[in-house]
Amino acid sequence: MIEGIVVNTLVRGGVYALLALGFSLIFGVARVLQLSHTAFYMLAAYGIFTFADLLGWDPIWSILASIIITTGLGLLTYKLFIDRVREHHVTVMLITLALAIVFQEIMLIFFTGQYRSAPAFVTGYWEIIGVKVAYQHLLIFAGALVVLVAVWMLLSKTKLGIAIRATAQDTEIANLMGINVSTILLVVMGIATGLAAVAGVLVAPTLVLEPHMLWPPFVMVMAIITLGGLGSVKGSIVGAFILALVEVLVVYLLPTGAFLKGAAALLVMVIVLTVRPEGLFGVVFEEERL
Repeated sequence: MIEGIVVNTLVRGGVYALLALGFSLIFGVARVLQLSHTAFYMLAAYGIFTFADLLGWDPIWSILASIIITTGLGLLTYKLFIDRVREHHVTVMLITLALAIVFQEIMLIFFTGQYRSAPAFVTGYWEIIGVKVAYQHLLIFAGALVVLVAVWMLLSKTKLGIAIRATAQDTEIANLMGINVSTILLVVMGIATGLAAVAGVLVAPTLVLEPHMLWPPFVMVMAIITLGGLGSVKGSIVGAFILALVEVLVVYLLPTGAFLKGAAALLVMVIVLTVRPEGLFGVVFEEERL
């Protein structure tokens, strides 16, 4: 049982980390709550179903098309609806929440409420210390790990990463130093949407696809970034694996755990915030972001 808990925690935590990291990047740099973030996760999952199942494309081309189209849609959404009002935080929240509902309704129109399933990219399993681990689950964790490391390298080792961190610390000073803040914000939105798309693509073959699938991860992402600390990249990743472990433990140990896992994860968040209101890695000063 312990081996199963470890495997499921790593898989679920990897997906949550991708979603939460993207959300934290947007908040940490642009200071906005992008509430349609998990809608792009849902769109990418449906993209895999459309390209791989309905059109019969090769899995590699299906993955690339889903990620590219979803990321492009995220960039378009940012330029059309968010960029011009990003200083008005409540307005951004209302617009992005409305967009999430719009995307959901569009999926209902095209795919109805019927449950769908995307084809698995790989089949079979690998037996590890007596536990049969599906290759699809290994692919999810490996893919999430590679992307998380790539983002960390981007933020810490490249000039673009320095510009992103400078913008997160102080937008006005970054602008005075010659950094094109508007371009940086657009790039961050593209990275964040791409992370959501990667999460949706990786996990699509393991889920039942339906237009309301964006809401459970939406609630979990809110809990993760609050637990880890708003705008904290490290907090997003650590919080993702903590709440993933809580969910898996509840499912394994309680008879009705499948129905209680979300509530249990939120309860852990509430307990931690009661002791540490800023979250595990929350910042007191704005200059400590990212």
